[in-house]
Amino acid sequence: MTHREKVTFASDGVTLTGNLFLPDGATSAPGVVVAGTWTSVKELMADRYAERLADRGYAALSFDFTGFGESAGEPRDVESPAQKVRDIHHALTFLAGHSAVDADRLGALGICAAAMYMSANAADDPRVKSLALVAPWLHDAAICESAYGGAEAVAQKIKVGEEARATFEATGEVEYVPVVSTTDPRAAMPYDIDFYLNPERGGIAAWPNRFAVMAWSDWLTYDSIVLAPRITQPTLIVHSEDAAIPEGARRFHEGLAGAKDVLWTQGTQFDFYDQEPQVTVAADAVAAHLGSTLR
Repeated sequence: MTHREKVTFASDGVTLTGNLFLPDGATSAPGVVVAGTWTSVKELMADRYAERLADRGYAALSFDFTGFGESAGEPRDVESPAQKVRDIHHALTFLAGHSAVDADRLGALGICAAAMYMSANAADDPRVKSLALVAPWLHDAAICESAYGGAEAVAQKIKVGEEARATFEATGEVEYVPVVSTTDPRAAMPYDIDFYLNPERGGIAAWPNRFAVMAWSDWLTYDSIVLAPRITQPTLIVHSEDAAIPEGARRFHEGLAGAKDVLWTQGTQFDFYDQEPQVTVAADAVAAHLGSTLR
């Protein structure tokens, strides 16, 4: 059995809110920080994986990043890779200091976009002894061009983002578009994605489905593939050829400096967020990886 504690901790002077899932009676459990997709709140998928890991003996922390969900911070709902990496660092500090956690056995799990952020922190944070990435979104400039319609389309998004940032800096006003929409072509993902639009899946009240336009530049110019040679921790990737940008996962895996493993399984990107058997397959693989590396 496991139980959940609502917790808060500081990140760059901002109070972040999370859920700490603990195995009953835990006094010195290995700890894992868990985070999910871009723009997400903890309830979308991080909670689910954290609870599964707690069921398997780990103290697992999911949390809302600065400016998202229940966490403080302004402006709201701005996808900032640099800020999210710092938030992960502070989440690990909180986890390491918790009485139920063994600070010498800390791991990190990133789902989708958080794979980039967990990897960036791991590259510079020796407290992270093990890294796991589920359905990872791992991009660089070439992959962004492939994913977003070519170099001109990417350049246009960056231009629009820089204009929105200039407006914010001049006026304090944040321009938002939907994250997902079937009718608004400006949406970050202008597609019919059931996970995000279905209120029984990810389309929940806690997730406002809005994307700060000024985030495009930081997002599209972020290079996660270059991080791989700096990551010496044992790393597991769980992915599918039918999920998002498998080429990024392959290139990242090839570049990893430490022990590495990859599990190619079945399923779409969104299946790994909340569907079976994908969640159980991924959670079992991650727990086994952590079990063999957080000794």
